[in-house]
Formats: sequence, structure tokens, C-alpha cells
Amino acid sequence: MAHQKQPSKKNQPKVFAFGKEKYTLLLIGLFVTLLGFLLMLGGKSHNPDVFNMSIFNFQRLTLAPILVLGGYGVVLFSILKKPKTKQETN
Repeated sequence: MAHQKQPSKKNQPKVFAFGKEKYTLLLIGLFVTLLGFLLMLGGKSHNPDVFNMSIFNFQRLTLAPILVLGGYGVVLFSILKKPKTKQETN
């Protein structure tokens, strides 16, 4: 049995877990999630004795949670998406 020398790790190109497309999708998902959380902010009353009804508007109760869940969905999709092979890119 002849001992074959393994190629050194210094000569091998670095391979990243994500490609450019996956990082782009991940950043878009994180931005959409952050935007949803930012839309939930606000609605406080300047006077603690007065109730402010603006906490029940469409932006905070409907739009913001949809954006947060959509952002999480895009992040999950970017993680689970199969990378393109070299044959598919040509």
C-alpha cells in the first residue's frame, strides 16, 4: 500500500457556504424584517392619563407583522435554496 499525499489546504480555493445570490436574498430578508419591526414602533401617548388609539392602526396591527413574517420567510428561503451548479449558469 503506497501512501498518497493529500493536497494541502493552502492550495485549495476557499469555498463559502453562501454565494452572492444567497447573501443578497438574506440581506433583503433581514431588511424587510427590520422594516416590519420599525413600523411597529410608536403609538405612545404624551399624557399618561389619555389613551392613544393610534396603537390600533393598520400599520401596527396588520402591515408590520406581515412584513416581519415575510422577512423571516425570505431569510429561510435564502438558507434552504440550493446553489446553482456550474452547468446551470452556462
